[in-house]
Amino acid sequence: MASGVELESVSKLYGTFVALRKVSLRIKSGQCCVLLGENGAGKSTLLRLIAGLIRPTHGSVRIFGEKPHDARERIGYMSHAPMLYEEFSGAENLRYFVALYRERDCMSPEAALAAVGLDASLKRPVGQYSQGMRQRASLARALLAKPDLLLLDEPFSNMDAASAKQMLDLLARLRAQGKTIILTTHQRELAEPLADLLLTLQAGSVASVVEASGGVRR
Repeated sequence: MASGVELESVSKLYGTFVALRKVSLRIKSGQCCVLLGENGAGKSTLLRLIAGLIRPTHGSVRIFGEKPHDARERIGYMSHAPMLYEEFSGAENLRYFVALYRERDCMSPEAALAAVGLDASLKRPVGQYSQGMRQRASLARALLAKPDLLLLDEPFSNMDAASAKQMLDLLARLRAQGKTIILTTHQRELAEPLADLLLTLQAGSVASVVEASGGVRR
């Protein structure tokens, strides 16, 4: 299986504070890696490094054999914050973001929303969406540019059980389509069926890496 994401002895320092310490990791193309750990363990920092939003202080990151900056068109990033305009509907939000990707072959807003189970004709502003709907709209935004790598920061955050199950099923379908997925969560029991790797961070260091079944196939 081809290489997807490779980190070699990556550290990230903010002054004297060490956010990540000598993290090494290899995720093959098409696999799912679930990042676990307490708040402040370094999960979001690691995700932002892989996304190319910040640079490592030491070490190297490769995405499909390239530096994150050079692979940015293959990356879809969903932050913990929704990154959506609350006064716009889901479709209006996605039309705005599609306009920013003029040089790229994007999904239509309607297709992206349909892919996550949302109705593009819904006129309700995002500010009136349920948490589950917001998360799915955020994922639709990340899917717009047809990325090969999805980076998802707490995609199950504040969801009820039914919405979390819908998100899990959606991610399983994306994984079955060949997407490489890295996600952070506090809900190990929910994400574990999707995972090939379970990586636990503690105070910025790798506490454990466990190979899982990656058993959800749809």
